[in-house]
Amino acid sequence: MSTERTEHISSRRARHLPLAPPAWLLGGLKPSTAPIPWAAVARASVAMSVPLAVGFALDEPEYGALASMGALAGVLGDTADAYRMRVLTIAVPQLVGAVGVALGTLVYGHGWLAVAALTLIALVSGMISSIGTVASVSGLLLLLNAVIGAGLPLPEPWWTAPLLLTAGGLFVLALTLLGWPLRRRQPERTAVADTYRALADALEAAGGPGARYDERRQEVTQAINHAYDLVLGRRARVHGRSPSLVRLLAQLNVVIPLVEAAPAAHLRGRPLPPEIPAAVRELADAVEEGRTTAPELELPAAHTPAERAVDAALRHAAKIVHIAEPDLHNVDDRLGRPAALRVRARRAVRDMMLSRASWRYGLRLALCIGIAQSLVSVIEVERSYWIALTVTFVLKPDFGSVFSRAVLRALGTAGGLVVAAAVLSEVPRGWWDVPVMVVLAGLIPAFSAKGYAFQTAAITPVILLLSDLLNHQGFDLIRPRLVDSLIGCAITLVFGYLLWPESWHTRIGDRLADTVDDAARYVERAFAPVADEAAFAVARTARLQARRRIYRDLSGVRSEFQRALTEPPPTGPRAAAWWPLVVAVERIVDATTAARVRVNHGATPPPAGEVESIARRLHDLADRVRSSTVPVRVENAEPEGAGTSVLAPVHQEIAAALAIARPES
Repeated sequence: MSTERTEHISSRRARHLPLAPPAWLLGGLKPSTAPIPWAAVARASVAMSVPLAVGFALDEPEYGALASMGALAGVLGDTADAYRMRVLTIAVPQLVGAVGVALGTLVYGHGWLAVAALTLIALVSGMISSIGTVASVSGLLLLLNAVIGAGLPLPEPWWTAPLLLTAGGLFVLALTLLGWPLRRRQPERTAVADTYRALADALEAAGGPGARYDERRQEVTQAINHAYDLVLGRRARVHGRSPSLVRLLAQLNVVIPLVEAAPAAHLRGRPLPPEIPAAVRELADAVEEGRTTAPELELPAAHTPAERAVDAALRHAAKIVHIAEPDLHNVDDRLGRPAALRVRARRAVRDMMLSRASWRYGLRLALCIGIAQSLVSVIEVERSYWIALTVTFVLKPDFGSVFSRAVLRALGTAGGLVVAAAVLSEVPRGWWDVPVMVVLAGLIPAFSAKGYAFQTAAITPVILLLSDLLNHQGFDLIRPRLVDSLIGCAITLVFGYLLWPESWHTRIGDRLADTVDDAARYVERAFAPVADEAAFAVARTARLQARRRIYRDLSGVRSEFQRALTEPPPTGPRAAAWWPLVVAVERIVDATTAARVRVNHGATPPPAGEVESIARRLHDLADRVRSSTVPVRVENAEPEGAGTSVLAPVHQEIAAALAIARPES
């Protein structure tokens, strides 16, 4: 049963149960099926317990607690696969965090000066978070450490805390990089192999139930995006041509014709022979193991254009996968070689300064932090810095729904306090904290893989244990922690969410409409006439680049909708109502790709007038999405276009999409 259907049935059952929790809350509390990252569990246990042990050995437990706090930040930031990216995702935020704690230490105890300083830091933190993943984590750590520095009496001199926090984070990085000499290219190679395996699953589902095939095709898109991000991200940092990297890129490129052939195989309405997905899985093993010996392919005879497309693409892929030394100067990277790092940094800063979204998020975060700090300056609140810490963690729109994160954080904190109460009341302070930290630290990556509420529940006892080593309050920390977390969640909900009514239509509807317009341009490009063979090659490369971009955009739109589904009414129900259109647009692009593949392998090309008609209808669909608030499904919509045309499936998918997007009269 598909994930979408399962969620629909669960939400339908929840509506019929009296006093049942809302669907968005149930979704957040349902643990993810992601596997536990055991290597990260082991790293976290070592990285956070060793500094504590060293601190006790030197009779400086406060120093050990600060280093463990830095290690906690490194553990939370260790989310990349490629080792070079891990250097960035761990080291860069640690250095930015060191600046944050230094600034916070300088304004500690200065009342309204601290309020103004933290508000300004929050503005900067929010704005730089819009640049990218590394910048987002860096902005988070900048503000978190500034809040800690301004709220806690840290050891003197002022540079001690930044040094210890950074040392803890770099210890995590050192543990992470221990495997680099043995597995330096393994993450990229594994990502490319996983793309082949995801494609094999999609080919196996082709011709069967549409929902199952759609799920597998989405997994292929995600795998391709991930693999290109890793391989091209590494290529951007390699000077000259690396034979091993070029080979990986060539192996990734040749999977694209197979990906294009999959929709054509699915539309023919019957499953492919099992030899085809089995051969693709064999190629995945060859990529991962670096094999250069090509076994003889035994594939069934191909008769239809779709079968010929799959056969030709698979044989070409088998040839390229087993080439030991591909042409270093004849590898198309599909998306274009990334610009130099300094060029991308300059563009990112320019986009950040000119982006309304960047300023809007920065102002939201600054407002909430300013209110939190003003509140604790006027009212006596124990451990007041926890309020601002809660605001910082919750108010991260790029991490998910702000509303659901606030609620889930409150629930996760309550659950974590139960564990913290047992630890603080039963475990004597001292060396016993080290084995306790081994267990609690290992739970953080294990629970983080299951969801935000579970991550919060795992982090809470760790933070309280480290805070107790700095403040020596023991069990008395429990009640203030809960109260301050609830206050921080309330501030975020009111001043960071309710007072910023960014309409769902603007955030999601317009982006979906833009993607539909891109689909129209993709149709025009896919069947544009070409003058000669050279023009055909150029047009094919442009079409492949357009296809990669539109599938990446659709993946982003799907993520935005999934995030919106966790919002309370009216946003969640509206997103659920429009969700079928997201699937419909994906199928339109699939049908277009399948038609192009069929033309490449012998089908009659469509006339220019029919292509223009389809593009016009897609632009009309985009206009409907922009002008509608709630879609109304209209059954049995009659498709336009000739039933014998190669574009007949495209006409059918567009008719279905137009029916979904018909505005309520």
